[in-house]
Amino acid sequence: MELRPELRDKIKRLLEKGVSFPNPLTIDLGDEVDVDRISGNGVRIYPGCRIYGDKTVISAGAVIGREGPATIENCQLGPKVELKGGYFNQSVFLEQSNLGLGAQVREGCILEEEASGAHCVGLKQTILFPFVTLGSLINFCDCLMAGGTSRKNHSEVGSSYIHFNFTPDGDKTTASLLGDVPHGVMLNQPPIFLGGQGGIVGPVRLGFGNVVAAGCVLRKDILQDRQLISIKPPVDRMTNLRPFSYPHLTRIMRNNFVYLANLAALEQWYIHVRQPFFREQELGDLVYHGALMKLALAAAERCKRLEDLAGKLAVSGGPGRRELRENAGRLRELFAVGRTQPAGHEQRDRFLAGLQQNRNQSAGYIETIQRLPAEVLVEGTRWLDQVVAGVTRLLASLAPSLGLARD
Repeated sequence: MELRPELRDKIKRLLEKGVSFPNPLTIDLGDEVDVDRISGNGVRIYPGCRIYGDKTVISAGAVIGREGPATIENCQLGPKVELKGGYFNQSVFLEQSNLGLGAQVREGCILEEEASGAHCVGLKQTILFPFVTLGSLINFCDCLMAGGTSRKNHSEVGSSYIHFNFTPDGDKTTASLLGDVPHGVMLNQPPIFLGGQGGIVGPVRLGFGNVVAAGCVLRKDILQDRQLISIKPPVDRMTNLRPFSYPHLTRIMRNNFVYLANLAALEQWYIHVRQPFFREQELGDLVYHGALMKLALAAAERCKRLEDLAGKLAVSGGPGRRELRENAGRLRELFAVGRTQPAGHEQRDRFLAGLQQNRNQSAGYIETIQRLPAEVLVEGTRWLDQVVAGVTRLLASLAPSLGLARD
């Protein structure tokens, strides 16, 4: 088999850098792929893999296609990431995250350190905090999940789990927040457990330390922590269908605004806390900017879905619905104000001072956060809580009659 000259030259350069190809004749690299964005330090790419996109980054120690062919398109891989087989598009994978054979990871995903999934996991617009573990045969799109303190004490999603993210009215205003950003980034919260063969009808908010029994479909918010949750199936009933009635509109909008506000808080965390750790890694700046791009994608997706829903609301449905329909065009503008002018500066500065004071320069991100004194972590949570509250209030001003700022 004769390789086209451009591909042959790229593979030659990568081999010279130290990239390992068990069979380079089976590899496809798009013409737009920049080999300078692929580390030569311990990277191994197995037969049948295809790598495309001028924004693709592959950091040291990454292993691609060990269990089967993998296609990567405009993804950013941190150190020691292992993508064992499947399709991966416009997503970020941080250090030692991994996914098994048959994964399909579409745009807008961030898998943070040591997050993982077994075989046949489908993700899109999904953010998994460190250590979060997904079983097999899972569809888990439009979620942010936190919780857990280590690989032995991690949030878990059981096999055959589904996050239901599409409604009969054709809406995707369904993003679920499992845990939250202000507490979750401190890596000191009890894990969340979602039992296998279950599901969530988004948008749902769930507290830390909660255990949802296997086979349950969660349809309501449970903001308390450390609950054992077992839900009976709905009773038999048949009623007239009323499309676009949105009987739970206030809850839907509030949960979406809180989700957006958590994305703003996570962006602040990346900018002020995580950026120096990325800079210490080979190609780390590229992975960092990839993560910020994914957060921007996530926010744009949520705004688009909310605007679509607002356009379906009946003008005669009351003042709150009329306000949402008339003001939805200002949603992106208000979110931009909230994310670029966040609250909590005093708490942020105290947290960053404590972080700097307690940091061992030889320690990585996970170890550094886990070793911070409790009083420093509290300041960090207060800072991000204020970011969330401020952005939520701004977005809620779109429809004051709905009282969306109240939790």
